[in-house]
Amino acid sequence: MNPQPRFIDIHVVQPVPYANLNRDDTNSVKTMLYGDALRTRVSSQSWKRAIREHFQEALGDNALRTRRIGERVAEVLCGRGWDEALAGRAGAHVAAGSSIKWEVAKGKDKQPITNKVLTNALVYLPEDAVEELADIAEAHKDALTTDFTGKGRSKPESALKGKVDKVLLKRNGVINLFGRMLAEVDDAGVDGAVQVAHVFTTHTTEIELDYFAAVDDVTEARDDETGSGHMGTAEFSTGTFYRFATVDLKELIKNLSDDSHIALETARKLAGQFLLSFIESLPRAKKNSTAPHTPPHLVHVAVRSDRPLSFAAAFEEPVRSAEHGGYVGRSVEGIDAYSKAANTLLGPDRVLHAAHAALRFEKLEHLGKRYSSFEALVTAAVEVALAEVPQ
Repeated sequence: MNPQPRFIDIHVVQPVPYANLNRDDTNSVKTMLYGDALRTRVSSQSWKRAIREHFQEALGDNALRTRRIGERVAEVLCGRGWDEALAGRAGAHVAAGSSIKWEVAKGKDKQPITNKVLTNALVYLPEDAVEELADIAEAHKDALTTDFTGKGRSKPESALKGKVDKVLLKRNGVINLFGRMLAEVDDAGVDGAVQVAHVFTTHTTEIELDYFAAVDDVTEARDDETGSGHMGTAEFSTGTFYRFATVDLKELIKNLSDDSHIALETARKLAGQFLLSFIESLPRAKKNSTAPHTPPHLVHVAVRSDRPLSFAAAFEEPVRSAEHGGYVGRSVEGIDAYSKAANTLLGPDRVLHAAHAALRFEKLEHLGKRYSSFEALVTAAVEVALAEVPQ
């Protein structure tokens, strides 16, 4: 029996100039220690959000993740001509009507804000499901008499109790692909079909402090004072990053439909766009002051029948710069060599398709067929992976 496609792995080598793509709670560059060497790191959550936003924009199929679902419903109802106060009350009933615990929000003065109800967990649902929640509120308009003031020991009961959860079960492409964690609502959880690794530099990096000053235009024009209007420092780094993700085709098709033909066609669209969004996305932190919009220099895609295979270990020993500087060339060589070694060790029959696209590097021997564009690379991989439904 021929092995079935199960995973599409994608590997990227991407140089990024002076930037801080992902900051920690102190605005510092995120780092990691790997192979006893300090690397610049971008968290998987940060890059995954950038991928998701690119993916949603490309497909026009948005999902909403928020604790403020009641406010979104109220906005929809106001757009339908409802009185603002009544719409706010209706939104509060929607937020309090699900199985998710809730609380009344407080203002800057720490006092409760009437009918501003927050769910304790993030609701994650298709954007168009907000209209359905508004429909439910509209159908029970006369029952929405109670205000949620946050005062008193006992919480009021929502008039929509038991009527909201069914909408929270709704999915769309982005939820079927990326998954959803919502334990409070039965059957709302969705196992994600993609796994995204933390991104790190293939080499040792150093963090640089940038001192900056802002000019006060009035002071400059009058020339009656010395000094700047504002001074500060910020952290940045540069580096060549290794990025990895994998799509679990079996999990994706399971999430989509009981009709295998419909699931297959949808999976083809979702998997293809995920791969393209993974390639083209970039976290947006400090983008206005750094504009680090470089493309990947290498993308390698492999369709596997056994398990995902990250090449991160190729860089456990940090890459040294080339004779005249630069890390990209040796990072790409490391990917090529590691691919050969790892696939030989595991067994090459598990790789059903391998290919790459690169900015240069004509002599890559172990990364499969070369394609001239990322789009052609992704299209070929998805066609092989989804030629038939994985079992």
